[in-house]
Amino acid sequence: MTNISDTAKLRIGTRGSPLAIAQAHEVRDKLAKAHPELAAEGAIAITVITTTGDKILDRALSEIGGKGLFTKEIDDALMGGEIDLAVHSMKDVPTVLPDGMILPTILPREDVRDAFISLKYKSFAEMPAGSVIGSASLRRQAMILNKYPDLKVVTFRGNVQTRLRKLEEGQVDATLLAMAGLNRLGRPEVATAPISEDDMLPAVAQGAIGITIRENDNQTLDWLSALNCPASAIRVAAERAALRALDGSCRTPIAALAEYLPDGTMRLRVSIVRPDGSERLDTERLIDDPDIASAADAGTDAGNELKERGGPDFISV
Repeated sequence: MTNISDTAKLRIGTRGSPLAIAQAHEVRDKLAKAHPELAAEGAIAITVITTTGDKILDRALSEIGGKGLFTKEIDDALMGGEIDLAVHSMKDVPTVLPDGMILPTILPREDVRDAFISLKYKSFAEMPAGSVIGSASLRRQAMILNKYPDLKVVTFRGNVQTRLRKLEEGQVDATLLAMAGLNRLGRPEVATAPISEDDMLPAVAQGAIGITIRENDNQTLDWLSALNCPASAIRVAAERAALRALDGSCRTPIAALAEYLPDGTMRLRVSIVRPDGSERLDTERLIDDPDIASAADAGTDAGNELKERGGPDFISV
């Protein structure tokens, strides 16, 4: 029997979580809408690939080890020719790509905010001392402890559905998820309340979907050109440059957000927090005429400043 991926014009690789599948479907649908030759049934195949981060659910990401936990196996499939493009949540993508791979496409960015989710409380401020918040993100954990040191944070792994089930079972009093993920799953009502970016700066590239391909694949590059959002790509470039300067990974509580201001300039905010929440350092840059290069330069400068101010041990776990 012929595998559908053998006859497809384009093969998309993705993780297997409901959110990852939803993102792959979004890319497939956008490609089919933009290119009639990809609209026929079977023209685009989706291949689900299990990553290291998907397999190991009983430990914090920081304990498993750093970068590429949700991308390496997909990267291998891409570079091995098993798929033609990979769809990623950009917050999972290492700042240095494997040789021979490029990231030409960022989709229009979704809501960047974190979502506070609780069956008992409407906000952190309502939670009594000792309340337990579950999160897999060191950034979220550290920022909560920095602002609300009387609360307790525990590691909370699993996809959106798993975390919501754990919350309903009473394993924790509250949890946090990305608003972008809830929106893409069609479940924004799950959020008790979105958290303002001023109260909790998001993860680098939160809410952004990126697409990687082999650098010599001109056909796929041509198809993807219709999907790229230049404004979102510039914002992501600024944030990822800061992360790269800080040598960030899942082990590092780093937050960054680049936003266009009404006058067309861009504001970049970057923060690092000690994992125990005891100290937070912030900086920002204003970019007058933002493009990929100037945004990346600003991000690098901001990241280097915080690295120097914090010293070598600031963000070590």
